Amino acid sequence: MKLYALGDIHLGYEFNKTALQDLQPHPEDGLILCGDVGEKPEHLELAFGVAKDMFKEVFWCPGNHELYTMPPRKEPRGEKKYEECVEVARRFGVHTPEDEFFLWEGEGGPAIIAPIFTLYDYSFRPADVSRENALKWAEEVDIVATDEFILHPDPHASRDDWCRVLVPKAEKKLEEAVARNPGVPLIIANHWPLREDLVFLPRIPRFSLWCGTKLTEEWHKRFNAKVVVSGHLHIRRTDWKDGVRFEECSLGYPKQWEDARNVSGRNINDMLREILPGPEPPESGNAETQWRRFG
Repeated sequence: MKLYALGDIHLGYEFNKTALQDLQPHPEDGLILCGDVGEKPEHLELAFGVAKDMFKEVFWCPGNHELYTMPPRKEPRGEKKYEECVEVARRFGVHTPEDEFFLWEGEGGPAIIAPIFTLYDYSFRPADVSRENALKWAEEVDIVATDEFILHPDPHASRDDWCRVLVPKAEKKLEEAVARNPGVPLIIANHWPLREDLVFLPRIPRFSLWCGTKLTEEWHKRFNAKVVVSGHLHIRRTDWKDGVRFEECSLGYPKQWEDARNVSGRNINDMLREILPGPEPPESGNAETQWRRFG
């Protein structure tokens, strides 16, 4: 019984929809879908249906794309859009951030699988850039996230405010999980990276504004994490910090991974990342970044 992860499958693209059909059966295994499944309920339904057919347990946390209110649709927005996604997941028996965390007793266990939802607060920026000037700073190099137009924070005044509600909610749930399960490590799954130093976007560095919050910087140590799983960046990598493994598990847009299929003869199964049991940590607890094209 192994645990795998895959993020950012973006089922709004036909190429990725077709690729999903190649997913092979893992009848005793688990799968984390760490956000950006798609923008519409039918994208979630397709992903959760296939995943539950192929895997014994499936876990999901939302990305920014699930939260989009796509034109011409005007509702639901913000929290209501998230609640709609959670309802779809529950119909398929998929674990969400709103459910009790799951005790994993397969290979690499025991461990608590903890999908969370934190959003971002524009704090991944240089110290000399204020929050008030952050968007202007990004716009100077023609970077503006689509979120600014179709990810609505309702009923909160801003995405920052929504983030400031979500972070303590997740924090409390993680604290309770550690207290209830002394000595049992956590597998924390979030769409956005927990640490700013894990955000490396050489072509669009100022997109960091939409990539997380500094409020989660030390969560891997505070909450006894064994592995932290994320997506969002579309740059697959493995990092070790303080003995904790960080896995960025994005599939990405079709052009970002089509060479895996068209050149290397691989498919979506080769893009799954094994989370548990996984490798042993390095002796020092830290290691250089491993950049991963596949798996």
